[in-house]
Amino acid sequence: MSMDGALARVIRSAGDLAAERAEACDLCAAPVADEHPHLYDTGQDEVRCVCGPCSVLFAGDGAGDGHFRLVPRRRIRLPHLDTAPLGVPVGLVFFVPRADGTVTAQGPSPAGAMRWEVDAAAWQRMTALCPQLASVEPEVEALLVNTVHGLDHHWIVPIDDCFRMVAVVRREWRGLSGGGRVWPALERFFADLTERP
Repeated sequence: MSMDGALARVIRSAGDLAAERAEACDLCAAPVADEHPHLYDTGQDEVRCVCGPCSVLFAGDGAGDGHFRLVPRRRIRLPHLDTAPLGVPVGLVFFVPRADGTVTAQGPSPAGAMRWEVDAAAWQRMTALCPQLASVEPEVEALLVNTVHGLDHHWIVPIDDCFRMVAVVRREWRGLSGGGRVWPALERFFADLTERP
């Protein structure tokens, strides 16, 4: 075996590995750019990557009423909200209104997201105090809150941002209390959020 042949195989296998790791559209398998649209799979409660052409199938009035819903891109920073009346005992949480009028709260943990049912009347009272919450699109947008360690973040975000935040916690958590990496990583995550119309 020549050195040139071995080197070519290593380069080729590294290229194959990179190609395997590249993200692809979950509908048509076409490659997707680093910044790409997402669909929310209502049946699996998961976010799916999608290419631009496939995302067009789920955009516009009347689209996305079935199994997949296009995840919007808007982010709105909100003023401080007292979320204690919603009955969730943690300071890092996201609230997702559902199409049936219910609201779930989810908080990240090393094992994934923990869930609570939120009293619908309490949510309605919260939307009366902050009318922007009434515009949260069911299933695909959320109220994201971080009041841990004295922070005061309240955002309306796309659901994929919430899933990214859960992934940060799972990736960085160490030991029983989270260790020294998870909290700085979460601070960076929130510092990087920018408003988008």
